[in-house]
Amino acid sequence: MSESKSHFLFTILLSALFFGLYSQTTQAAALKVGDTAPDFSLKNQNEKPVSLSQFRGHWVVLYFYPKDDTPGCTTEACSFRDNINQLIAQQATIIGVSVDSVDSHQAFKSKHELPFDLLADKDGLVAKQYDSLLDLFVVKFAKRHTFIINPQGRIAKIYTDVDPKEHVRIVLADLKALQSSTH
Repeated sequence: MSESKSHFLFTILLSALFFGLYSQTTQAAALKVGDTAPDFSLKNQNEKPVSLSQFRGHWVVLYFYPKDDTPGCTTEACSFRDNINQLIAQQATIIGVSVDSVDSHQAFKSKHELPFDLLADKDGLVAKQYDSLLDLFVVKFAKRHTFIINPQGRIAKIYTDVDPKEHVRIVLADLKALQSSTH
């Protein structure tokens, strides 16, 4: 076999192995509306543990985002900030999660005066539970996904195709609709 042919076959095998492993590591059991939201405990920007279960009895908007202080993530976070009074009026708690460090979250929160917790999921384990982890082996990112969790701890709405500019408007409308359907 010629050297170029064996190099070609090696490249094909390596690619198949990579993509096979990649698809296995990124596909967790997909959560569905009505499922119990997986509980977790992560440190916030002040190194204090925050658990999802502590919000039982309240509506939660749990949003995953790729990276602190990047354009899309900043737009999304600031949009939640700018609409915080409407979100509070809907009795919703906002929680942001990414694989960034506590220190990175502290700087991001301070710089943009964000009035909600940012949780550090450094290993990506919580993002993986929520099928929201992009694992590229050398680097991990949270996918831009959002979950509305109802007061009983069940997933009421899932967003996987998020436009950072329009997202909060859609979340607010859906929160109102979900809350009116439970009364």
